[in-house]
Amino acid sequence: MKHRHTLVAATVASILAAGLDSAVAAPVISRLTPPSQLFATNGAQSAPQIARFVPGQRFDLQATVRPDAGRTITSVVWSIDGKPYTPAANTTSLVPATAITATVPNAVVASVRGYSNLKPIVHTFTAKATQDDGQTVSATGNFEIVLSPLAGINGSTVKNVIILLGDGMGASQRTAARIMLNGYSQGKVNTKLAMDTFPHTAMIMTASLNSIVTDSAPGMQNYVTGNKAANNQEGVWPDDTTAKFDNPRVEFLSEYMARKQGKKLGIVTTADVFDATPASNAIHTQDRGAGTGIVDQYLDDASHTGLTVLLGGGRKWFLPNASNTTSPQDLSGSQRTSATDYTMPADIIAGWGVAPGAIDPSRNLINDFKTAGWNYAPDKTTLMSSANNAPLLGLFSFSNMNVALDKIADRRAPSSSSVVAQYGFTDQPMLDEMTKKALDVLDTNSTNGFLLMVEGASIDKQAHNMDSERMMLDTIEFDHAIQKAKDFVDGTGDFAGNPHPDTLVLVTADHECAGAVIIGASTVTDVALQAKTNTVADMRDSVVGNYDLASFPKYTIEADGYPTTTNVDKRLLIGYGANADRYEDWRTNDQPINDSQQPFNKTDLIGAPRLNTYDTATTRPIRDASTGYFITGQVAGTSAVHTGGDIPLSAYGRRAELFAGTIDNTDIFFSIFKAVGR
Repeated sequence: MKHRHTLVAATVASILAAGLDSAVAAPVISRLTPPSQLFATNGAQSAPQIARFVPGQRFDLQATVRPDAGRTITSVVWSIDGKPYTPAANTTSLVPATAITATVPNAVVASVRGYSNLKPIVHTFTAKATQDDGQTVSATGNFEIVLSPLAGINGSTVKNVIILLGDGMGASQRTAARIMLNGYSQGKVNTKLAMDTFPHTAMIMTASLNSIVTDSAPGMQNYVTGNKAANNQEGVWPDDTTAKFDNPRVEFLSEYMARKQGKKLGIVTTADVFDATPASNAIHTQDRGAGTGIVDQYLDDASHTGLTVLLGGGRKWFLPNASNTTSPQDLSGSQRTSATDYTMPADIIAGWGVAPGAIDPSRNLINDFKTAGWNYAPDKTTLMSSANNAPLLGLFSFSNMNVALDKIADRRAPSSSSVVAQYGFTDQPMLDEMTKKALDVLDTNSTNGFLLMVEGASIDKQAHNMDSERMMLDTIEFDHAIQKAKDFVDGTGDFAGNPHPDTLVLVTADHECAGAVIIGASTVTDVALQAKTNTVADMRDSVVGNYDLASFPKYTIEADGYPTTTNVDKRLLIGYGANADRYEDWRTNDQPINDSQQPFNKTDLIGAPRLNTYDTATTRPIRDASTGYFITGQVAGTSAVHTGGDIPLSAYGRRAELFAGTIDNTDIFFSIFKAVGR
């Protein structure tokens, strides 16, 4: 009791010394970045260690301070491990906390940009804010510098890192593709997928900073920063401003390796290149939808990221929009707008050495890439013939590229009525073709090695649509790209006689999508299936075979590596555990669901109507409504959603043994550094 009385007396004395107003209210530090349990638990040391970095990796320090009513914050000073820290000139700022000033006038955000530390221990950092009446408030957090030793012992250094990411690809998507592509005989697979042949496997925990269910932005960036991000944000932590590009940053793997080792970066995707997964390798923003600013940064900061190859869809962001309109039907597909463009604050420019940016929706970004010495490929033909000795930009559609099922159908039987022709881009490459070209260019231009990210994007997008066959064929397309990476390591296939044993290849996903599961196989022929009525009794109870009724589906595979048809007898059946309302008739749809990201998304380029998922008047699904039975969704809305389950990772090549066990997605970053060295 003596100690309690002493504490109370000391507290009262301090209040009296500060004055009565201080006893009533005081300034508060409501956010401290990097995120840490030390701050979140109000000074209590507790696991886990949230923010971790390799020695010399750069990141921002930031604090949000809420003053007393009618008061202002005059200064925020920093200390590291209890010692005063003086930031470099022009790398600090004190700006309004615009997200909260409506409720707390004069709230501020104080930042230190581009900080780094070399000492491999757990460090504390403290922000101390002073109010205009002299009151002060302090808050302390911590972060860890993780020692990742050089890996150059006994010739074990990894020079090249290839990350192949199947967006939304869980274990069931992999299994379904294996069954469709290679078939089973008496319970054993006839041939494994390329990804199945990788000898080392881990299970990855995928949660984001703010949710057990991640979206694709942190799902990718957590691998390549070593730190958790919040959903919808790329290469940053949350802050209390509304600006899209001023959040506290953390350095990407590409930026660190370009700065420290001179490595190049390649990004390949079947999505729009502004999309969350590709952008989460090189772009810093709190808004994954800010397309104009995102694609501008690809070029503006290429010297910082080492970007040398950029292939995918997304031409709509690169075309000039002279009238700055969001209805670009008369502007050749441009969707550049001022609202999604960027300029950088002075402290980020000084602290990170990045471009200032500009609000310029009329910018012709394709021409700017060409002026900077890049080759440009608008189609597969140009891509394949482009020289390998220069950086390469390829944009093969206005937004997301067509999916594998539709591209293959058009290649086999070109027609003005095909899905690909309707979208207006009839000469699109497949993902394995883009991967091969990216490897050729990077291998030619990368004396010090490279980091290549290849995304099979529409595994996720078609799982959202609950379009099983398109999802499975995109997984097969992704596996063909994986084979190219394996061939690159081994010196086989297209790389015969030219092995690259100093390469590490990782195959994983950012999350699973839709809760896709293999529920069995159809018990009837395709002809019989088409004759079924759209009732539960006829379309489900007499069709869905499980356990002993699920035989081994047989698909005929053409020389191009894809099924002759997906409408086979006794076909593979996929169910969904994270689905919205839908109808199911178990057959392949001729048309994909309308892609809302396409500039011309109401009709195609030749005027044919697009297929909508839902009746806009009733919000009920209309796809397969006349032929399929109704399935009540597990989630609201019009699409299936991501799930929070662990996902598999497979590793191949040098130091692949570092990837094993059940690990967090941020652990991958530090294992890569163990393989590559600092």
